[in-house]
Amino acid sequence: MDYKAFFADVERWIQAANQAAMQHGMESAAFWQWVADSAGALCRKYGEHRLAILQMMMMVEWLEEVYDKRKAG
Repeated sequence: MDYKAFFADVERWIQAANQAAMQHGMESAAFWQWVADSAGALCRKYGEHRLAILQMMMMVEWLEEVYDKRKAG
């Protein structure tokens, strides 16, 4: 696996997630569908490599934490 390329893709995914959150709002189903679809696509791009799966799971959990903190005020 090309780790440099993978982590560059993760960085781009974070930027895209920020844009999707601004466009749709984190409370929207469209945002979370984008998160699931794009995270899955990134994992498939890297052949379902275990690191890719775990990294994207962590990214989704991070977004969930951000959402929960904002919701709690």
